[in-house]
Amino acid sequence: MGNKVKFGLKNVFYAIATIADDNSATYASPVRWPGAVNLSMDPAGEQTKFFADDVSFYTTVGNAGYTGSFESALVPDSFRKDVLGEIEDGNGVLIEDSDATPVHFALIFEFTGDASQVKHVLYNCTAARPSVGSKTREESVDVQTESIDLTSSAIYDKTLQKNIIKAKCGDKASKAYAGWNAEVYLPAAITEGGKGKS
Repeated sequence: MGNKVKFGLKNVFYAIATIADDNSATYASPVRWPGAVNLSMDPAGEQTKFFADDVSFYTTVGNAGYTGSFESALVPDSFRKDVLGEIEDGNGVLIEDSDATPVHFALIFEFTGDASQVKHVLYNCTAARPSVGSKTREESVDVQTESIDLTSSAIYDKTLQKNIIKAKCGDKASKAYAGWNAEVYLPAAITEGGKGKS
């Protein structure tokens, strides 16, 4: 059955990435991000055209990853500490550190309305601080959410010897699909027939 629409968002996890000098990455165990609402990521990269003989002779499109936003019920305290660099003091109070440097992470997710239940991972994300806001309580309850701006860029994969940005898996019978949320999936070697090992 093919996919016609995608809506909703579920099974969101983040995994802290350690980026090596060659831009490859290793990952900590994924941490669940409850309360996912919406993920919207747009491709980043410029199209370049070369004109010759009065026509567009050659066109290339640069792949600079994705930019967008992720909306959830709340940004978890674990993410605020692990990724945004907030400090928890001796009284359990979270304090924003103006000198915190961005921590890279992988984002794992699945769309609710995806008929094939395809699982996705963005390998190298950074996040901006969420906005601070709320409003007074009225007669009807208006649920307030929190959004963060995301940037997803490439990492170097030693197995494929390529710069990679994202991966997806819809083969429910594969080992990769079964363990998708347990650890960040890293590519397998490509065999002679052009397909990875099963």
